[in-house]
Amino acid sequence: MNRMLVTGAAGFIGANFVRYWLAAYPDDHITVVDALTYAGNRANLDGLLSERCVLVEANINDTELMMQLLRDHGLTTVVHFAAESHVDRSIEGPDAFIEANILGTHSLLKAARQVWQTEAHAPADHRFHHVSTDEVYGSLSMDAPAFTELTAYAPNSPYSASKAASDFLVRSYHHTYGLNVTTSNCSNNYGPFHFPEKLIPLIIINLLHGKSLPIYGDGKNIRDWLFVEDHARGIEKVLNHGTIGETYNIGGVNEWTNIDIVSLVCQLMNERFKTDESLRSRFPECPAASERDCAQLITYVKDRAGHDFRYAIDTTRIRDELGYEPAVSFEKGIELTLDWYLENQPWWQAVLDGSYRDTDT
Repeated sequence: MNRMLVTGAAGFIGANFVRYWLAAYPDDHITVVDALTYAGNRANLDGLLSERCVLVEANINDTELMMQLLRDHGLTTVVHFAAESHVDRSIEGPDAFIEANILGTHSLLKAARQVWQTEAHAPADHRFHHVSTDEVYGSLSMDAPAFTELTAYAPNSPYSASKAASDFLVRSYHHTYGLNVTTSNCSNNYGPFHFPEKLIPLIIINLLHGKSLPIYGDGKNIRDWLFVEDHARGIEKVLNHGTIGETYNIGGVNEWTNIDIVSLVCQLMNERFKTDESLRSRFPECPAASERDCAQLITYVKDRAGHDFRYAIDTTRIRDELGYEPAVSFEKGIELTLDWYLENQPWWQAVLDGSYRDTDT
């Protein structure tokens, strides 16, 4: 039986990880720590909270509290998702990213080192797993090989710089203090519970409301896309079989330009409205409700400052060493994601109007 602390698990990726882990390991216990900032949503954990899964509303920068949780709950594993993650927000206000991503990670490392390494009855077999991003590697040209675990870091935004710093802190706590750590750097995630400021949910919701679909620059920027449950499977492989002190890239092996993604979502939305007439009355502002092409809402806007051109992850290491392969194709995953948003309007409507911040349920 594993007793695990998962930080940031009321957010998108963390919540999906907790859902996956509790289903796969029915004897394990998870303590969720989340500050419930704008992207943290209790509703993401609906149906999960129980004696096996306890939510603690707290900031990871409270080192004393983190130590107390590790002690009181007998926690031997930390899976660290908690982070500020939206590049646009980091450009407008980088201070929050330094506070959460660098200082917050250091707070957790200090707590883990104290409880797991210096106190009596500390667990001999412990793990601190740090979840990071491919953005720490910088930007690729069209013909450049994909990022590997040996690619030099070259972060280009305050967000990616803060994540790079946190990666180095985790590495240092292994090499200096012997803390049992692993790190994973993932490509762009998508799927259920994705906060609506990110590209795919933003496009879906804007389409349903008949709003413009903003595309930075010429829309040719390329990202590697990973279905969020496949990310959870990758972390599972690293936790169960990964080498202590090492880093593993988790990618979807699935590169798409932004404009092609938006065009695909438009196409799928057109098809959904043709096969499900109830959508026309539910979302009358969507162009497809009146048999118009959703793609007419595509609008090109001024490019983001310092916009990285391409990200791509080489998954050779995690495939060869740990046997990991993504299970969900992008075409299947985007359909699952679109259908989830069509079926869960109360969730995203509450996020849009802010009412999810006003309830304890």
